[in-house]
Amino acid sequence: MDLENVFHMTGGTGRTSYANNSSLQKKATDMAKHIILETVQELYLTKTPTILGVADLGCSSGPNTLSIIREIIEAVQTTSHKITVPPPEFQVYLNDLPTNDFNSIFKSLPEFLKKLNKESKDSGSASTPPIFIGGYPGSFYGRLLPKNSLHFVHSAHSLHWLSKVPPAIYDENGKSINKGTIYISESSPKEVSQAYLKQFQEDFSLFLRSRSDELIEGGRVVLILLGRGGPGHVDRGNSFLWKLFSRSFSILLSEGLVEEEKIDSYDVHFYAPSKDEIEEEVKREGSFKLDRLEMFEIERNSNKSHGASVAMAVRAIQESMISQHFGEGILDSLFDIYGTLIDEEMAKEEIKPITSVVVLRKL
Repeated sequence: MDLENVFHMTGGTGRTSYANNSSLQKKATDMAKHIILETVQELYLTKTPTILGVADLGCSSGPNTLSIIREIIEAVQTTSHKITVPPPEFQVYLNDLPTNDFNSIFKSLPEFLKKLNKESKDSGSASTPPIFIGGYPGSFYGRLLPKNSLHFVHSAHSLHWLSKVPPAIYDENGKSINKGTIYISESSPKEVSQAYLKQFQEDFSLFLRSRSDELIEGGRVVLILLGRGGPGHVDRGNSFLWKLFSRSFSILLSEGLVEEEKIDSYDVHFYAPSKDEIEEEVKREGSFKLDRLEMFEIERNSNKSHGASVAMAVRAIQESMISQHFGEGILDSLFDIYGTLIDEEMAKEEIKPITSVVVLRKL
């Protein structure tokens, strides 16, 4: 499957859109927001550029996209006021894959700028500094922008998505060796977890090398991505949620709604790295110093059905891929089953996905 032209969050503002089903991602970003803002403020104090280049890689669409950009701009404005220098102009680069719903972002820009202007006036500033925002479609596993054009890179909930399903999990006939599951599980051959780790290492190294070219010396990167707590690939966190998703497909199979061959040929391009794996790859690639690496658990939503929230969040992310592979007809049944399974498991024992926050400084 051509991921670059198929994979995207569900656009628009409908019931299954990412815009309406990304509260869990917002919760993780809010927990890490103080790290993002502290990092960009420290960077600004160190460099005090007249034009600040900021990139949001894997920006998707919906309210989360411009929310963090607004807070970054406000944090820099506040810092510039404290040191009594004019705030910089902002060049903001919004990146995602070509099929991302960039139109909805652009439509929200007038309201975004209006809100920024109001908040500037409320804080006593004369006006908002010039802000130039553009969309830059393409994979962040490679160069996107000119050399030395960036001061700060932010990427949230994106780098756990690999550039492709690891080729090594397919045999010489093109069939997956990871039978009966769509991700690493207890039943997976050891070659499967090895293949996923290798793909992560290749992708993450390429990401770092590409950002090193685009950032100025001393530029900062803040990454928020799903991770895992230890060396084992199977845990009651992100891995367990994929196990329940695999089980949802199995139930559809038992009801005759999907074919076994279709399930066996569907694997997710996902990897939740451990702390050690992130540290080792940063050190091996060599372009950055690791300033900070924190891991935390995201608590369940307080609403009645946490399972429904998670299922809708995963649907907003996976819908494009599943529709391409299985057809749209199974979507409602699949995610209804998935939400129910999550609630049943949460009644027995908490499922605690881990999120990693990584702060890097270009050497």
